[in-house]
Amino acid sequence: MTWSGGYWKPVWGDGAVIDRLTVYMLGITLLFVVPLSFWDEIKALGKEWMPIRYVRVEGVFQHLGKEEIKELLMPQVSTDFISADMKAIQDSVLSLPWVSKAEVKRIWPDAVDIVVYEQTPYVRWGEKSLLNEHGDVFSPENISEFGSLPLLSGAAGQEKRLLNKMKELRTVLSEKSFDLSELTLNERRSWKMILDNGMQFKLGNMDPALIIERFMKTLPLLGEERIDAISVIDMRYPNGFAVTWKLDSSLNREEHFKTKIAI
Repeated sequence: MTWSGGYWKPVWGDGAVIDRLTVYMLGITLLFVVPLSFWDEIKALGKEWMPIRYVRVEGVFQHLGKEEIKELLMPQVSTDFISADMKAIQDSVLSLPWVSKAEVKRIWPDAVDIVVYEQTPYVRWGEKSLLNEHGDVFSPENISEFGSLPLLSGAAGQEKRLLNKMKELRTVLSEKSFDLSELTLNERRSWKMILDNGMQFKLGNMDPALIIERFMKTLPLLGEERIDAISVIDMRYPNGFAVTWKLDSSLNREEHFKTKIAI
């Protein structure tokens, strides 16, 4: 059996090239001439006279390896062309964490064509998983190299909700050149957010995008020095917010660690 990333030239037996038209006609003849009662016998003999000789795997891979796919599928393609289960082969490929989509088809008379689409990580989901841009979860063995991606944390089934909310928040934050690093929705349905500069927000159970829009309007009032000195912002107040200053900030000493600001 030959595994290939390109097109194949079918060769059987001692190496003589088989006329494909002849093979096609033979297949059509068998369908009409061979009684159904002998079909099982034909399938049993199939591995000997109609084996799968070529498997082609196509795709652009950064994290997947063709050898990994080959090792996984070898038992399923080491059979005859007729009996090979294309759905089972597709399901096996889809079981790999880095596979987003797989297309599998028979190529008469002796080949299987597999097209694989690899997952593209968009954000981290919890400590051990990733999300693609559509909010689908996948869990490779090691995600340590993706530590620079934003981190979302929440209950199972909330992936798409958090991803959509993160996109909203990043749009709002970008107006003031901020970016989101972490977004959490805890079991009490309370939101927490951390920016890429380390600034933390406690947002409560209101819509976080609306709360951050409200906060952004106060930035000119705070001034650059105060913004740089912020450690934590508690937005759970109906008419303002509380600011906890960084420990090494002069504002921490002057304003006694925490300040409430009305809006």
